[in-house]
Amino acid sequence: MIAAIDFPAPYSHATLPPPSRERFARPQVTRSGRNERVRTRDNRELLLRAIEPGDVAAMQRCFTRLSPEDIRRRFLHAMSELPTPMAQRLCRIDPASENAYVLMDESEKPAEMRGVGRIYVDEATRSAEFSVLVEHAWSRRGLGALLMQHLVADCRRRELVELWGYVLMENRPMLELCRELGFTKRMMPDEPGTALITLTL
Repeated sequence: MIAAIDFPAPYSHATLPPPSRERFARPQVTRSGRNERVRTRDNRELLLRAIEPGDVAAMQRCFTRLSPEDIRRRFLHAMSELPTPMAQRLCRIDPASENAYVLMDESEKPAEMRGVGRIYVDEATRSAEFSVLVEHAWSRRGLGALLMQHLVADCRRRELVELWGYVLMENRPMLELCRELGFTKRMMPDEPGTALITLTL
């Protein structure tokens, strides 16, 4: 559980939901410069940092560990592989219009990517689309919420007015997390089984 983490300003602790304390383990976070060390209750450690161009191979290896269900929930359609050009694009971001954080497991050599959260900013609407993915073996440890909270904080630093994303209705863990963080849900008539979830910042 992560409600006790010291978040960077201007993140508001008021948006953190009490129910998460009952449902998730609490990662301990230690800052070192721009990076954070995250230790889960079962004593596993991850490095939380900004994504880097050199993360392409780790991202592709992470993709191979995802189940077809995980892939469909993240990309909203089936994919058998993550092509190198797509992985390169996802790792080489434009800081002016997007941001991404990764959770790296440095106990493995080379380090493995266990989770990633990102936003795509639309300056015209002062909003951002988000996506969050945590490897199944590392789920239910508060890591998805940790990534979401960093994305929310980044959006507020950019003075955006809304954070939004598409979530499949079958993805109940993500829907529940977003509900607890204050998002609202609206069904998409043209996309059966898909919800648009939004957070006013």
